[in-house]
Amino acid sequence: MDISASVLTYFLIPAVKAVVVVILVATAAGVLTYIERRTLAFLQVRKGPNRVGPEGILQFVADVVKLLTKEDVVPAKAQHFIHFLAPVLVMVPGLAVFAVLPWGPEFTMRIPGLGKITTAWYAADLNVSLLLVLAITSVGIYGIILGGWASNSKYALLGGLRSAAQLISYEVPMGFAVVSAILMARSLSLVEIVEAQRTHQMWFILPGLVSFFLYFVSGVAETNRIPFDLPEAESELVAGFHTEYSGFRWAIFFLTEYANMITISAIATALFFGGWLRPFPSVHALAFLDVVPPVLWYVLKVSCFLFVYIWFRGTFPRYRFDQLMALGWKTLIPISLTNLVLVALAALGGFRGLRILGIVLWGAAIGAFLIVTRLRAAKPPAAKTAPASVRARAAEA
Repeated sequence: MDISASVLTYFLIPAVKAVVVVILVATAAGVLTYIERRTLAFLQVRKGPNRVGPEGILQFVADVVKLLTKEDVVPAKAQHFIHFLAPVLVMVPGLAVFAVLPWGPEFTMRIPGLGKITTAWYAADLNVSLLLVLAITSVGIYGIILGGWASNSKYALLGGLRSAAQLISYEVPMGFAVVSAILMARSLSLVEIVEAQRTHQMWFILPGLVSFFLYFVSGVAETNRIPFDLPEAESELVAGFHTEYSGFRWAIFFLTEYANMITISAIATALFFGGWLRPFPSVHALAFLDVVPPVLWYVLKVSCFLFVYIWFRGTFPRYRFDQLMALGWKTLIPISLTNLVLVALAALGGFRGLRILGIVLWGAAIGAFLIVTRLRAAKPPAAKTAPASVRARAAEA
């Protein structure tokens, strides 16, 4: 087979990777729905899906069939073209980001008829990949706003407006958290940020403890997940910006939500947890961990973050909208600015400065945790008071 190297490198291999990404993301979204429902059922002491297939494992397949065959209802007075375009504007940026997510290093494989081919577990290594990610993901906001406006429904419109306020507000502390990782690695490339953690012989979670906290909390808000799922608060807005969507179009919004969860988790892994690097890559005593492929390390770390997403949903109540805005503008943004200054000063000292900052931050965090737990343990339990109706009946008796 006579295929030029340029066609193979710049067309065929990227095309194959694009198809694989779409298939894997769609499959992962379906599997995550099953895992989430079973995990929430365990946390809430109930069974969850258990009818379709062994232990309900085929429930997500049944859901896909239902959504593909369900009638696609569009409101009579909706803006039909924009109503159709909104899910596309949400889905395309959510999938395009995967082109620069570094799931593993370069590797060589042999293909019959083509010989040895060297490629990587990512489609492209751009020197501004982080900037591209922030730019692309911000486009998805327009799809949510337009979907709410084009539906000709006040509930969908309110959900879209809430999304605009929430997503724009939490992009600010998230951006500052990402800039702190850029300062530590001195690069905008996700691949180079992972390699910088190998060079510094430490994950950036050590000096970037506050940065990671800011990034992940903002990421939960950016993906509209509990406790920050105000744009689709069922108790107030029916279903939020996608109230008037059904069938396959609704499934696109649903798929994109899980794709964004994977994106946030993958970027957090690359920025703060060493990407595909094993724990303590510079410690030779742990060299036996190298038997685990790098891409599997990356998947395991991302899976831990996805579990935290599900754990949050089963644990925390929903914020009020004023509390959500106050947390973003009055708390996270001032903390992110202060943290950015500290990281910048530490980065001037190179590896030594970052390590000192990490020791100080982790020492302060552990100390604060111990103080809070001691204060809570020393606090006497509140006296239980019977309700007024019970006390009244007791007095009458």
